[in-house]
Order: sequence, then C-alpha cells, then structure tokens
Amino acid sequence: MNHRLLAVPMLVLLCCAGAASADTLLIERAQEKPAVALPVRGDTAAAVEARFGAPQQKLEPRGGQKRQWPVINRWVYPAFTVYFEKNRVIDVVANQAGPDEVGPKPPIR
Repeated sequence: MNHRLLAVPMLVLLCCAGAASADTLLIERAQEKPAVALPVRGDTAAAVEARFGAPQQKLEPRGGQKRQWPVINRWVYPAFTVYFEKNRVIDVVANQAGPDEVGPKPPIR
C-alpha cells in the first residue's frame, strides 16, 4: 500500500516534466570524422596558409610576459581556430557551428 502512495506523486511529476530537449554539443561533432582536413600539430604557419588560404582573422598575440610563457598566435578560419607557438601549430580547435551548439566560448580579443 505504501508503495502505491509513493508511486502516485512520482507519476504526476513524470507527466508534468514534458518533452526532454537536448543541446548539440561541439564535443560530439568534434568526435565525428571531420568533414574537412585540419592542420596537423607541428605544421608551420606558412604551410597552414598555403594549404587553407589566408585566415579570416589573425587575433593579437597572447603571452610572452615571462620567458617561460611563450607568445601564442591565433588564426581564425570558418570551421576552426589554429594556435601557433613560434610559428608552429600547437593546437586546432573546432568553432561553434551555430548558436544552438554548446561549445567553447569565443576567443578573447
């Protein structure tokens, strides 16, 4: 009898919950096979520019305040952002496909 009394409020809550909606996560898209080839770690800036063309935007360098902190340059392409240290690719990050996708925040300008 006690189990039936507990089940009724749970059923009411379940019915009131409504349809579940899910966000598209950037991580899910990034784990899929990439539609376009991306720059590889260790590529030079010249090789990236030759292969993918001029970036949409070259953001101002960050870091370099101390000897231990290298200067990091960032180039923004439509589908990804490339991070360089001493003219070599150290990382490539996929950009958000749209406003409904949950992903990294826009780069600090």
